[in-house]
Amino acid sequence: MASPPLQWKLRPAQALRDDPAIRSAWDRLNSQRGDLPFMSADAVGAALAAFGSGQERLAVASRGAEPVALFVLVPDGRLRWATFQPSQLPLGTWVAAPDLQLADLARSLCRGPLGLCLALSITQVDPLCSPRPADGADARGDDYIETAWIDVAGSFEDYWAARGKNLRQNMRKQRNKLAADGVQTSMRMITDAASVASALDRYGALESAGWKAQEGTAIHPDNAQGRFYRELFERAAVRGEMVFYEYLFDEQTVAMNLCLLRRGQLIVLKTAYDESIKALSPAFLLREEELQRFFGEGQILRVEYFGKVMDWHTKLTQDKRCIYHYTQYRWPWLTRLAERRRAATRPSAPATADTAAVETN
Repeated sequence: MASPPLQWKLRPAQALRDDPAIRSAWDRLNSQRGDLPFMSADAVGAALAAFGSGQERLAVASRGAEPVALFVLVPDGRLRWATFQPSQLPLGTWVAAPDLQLADLARSLCRGPLGLCLALSITQVDPLCSPRPADGADARGDDYIETAWIDVAGSFEDYWAARGKNLRQNMRKQRNKLAADGVQTSMRMITDAASVASALDRYGALESAGWKAQEGTAIHPDNAQGRFYRELFERAAVRGEMVFYEYLFDEQTVAMNLCLLRRGQLIVLKTAYDESIKALSPAFLLREEELQRFFGEGQILRVEYFGKVMDWHTKLTQDKRCIYHYTQYRWPWLTRLAERRRAATRPSAPATADTAAVETN
């Protein structure tokens, strides 16, 4: 028997913060597809409070009385919509029952509650949560970035021996230099909500001394970034899903990783280090000690980075996958028009979704 058609309703996105039933439905669906802590109702609600414009809408699809899909959407130019996508969230903001396919959801949305919608862009989709649909007459996918992960299995000694010889030698030389200089290194773990604000202050100090301060993107208690991350991590800490790793030379903080943890999966959301230290790599020293702990304790089974693969990622792992955008058009001729416009752009331009994409971190 065919499933009943989806019934859509469009609500102010604020419902995700204010309506307990909506919050419960969002978290239930997130747990069924990816179960990512940065996609919880708390996390997306915090992002809406910090970065939303007030134009965001929550599209709710139901079968009978039960919501089976929710999308936070924002107008993206005339007669176009896109998923709400602040750069602080690694993926586009939507959840759905696992039996619902992204292509079907996008087509239903585009021709349903959004009125005359010419194109709908679903940004930054993880193929682990939703396999990439094949391009069709009225839809297409585009590569966004490759992201890396580490499966924590076996012994640290075997894992580290499989890394490049240059990396192993370089880290050994750095530790020997620190020991010769009498510098004591230590790694601190922070997991309680009461410590979040002060830890973010120290993290912000690292960012403010580096390139992010020049671009105006450093975390500060009084800016939107600072408010978002404080709410995100304090709420996660209450659930036991937050951990900060802080690396110190003597009593000086030199590197920090801000992470979320759920069911054995650690997600590294933010990384900063003291850029004034030129002869050493505090961030890599921290990563090495983190991984020693992960392999030794066996509680963390996978480390996810959800950022563009950089050279340092490839030193730690060869595993990567492509995050993608998916664009649904109302009519096939709009797809062909978009194809012609893309073909007219410079050959060196990277492929993106029609909506402007932003890179996390």
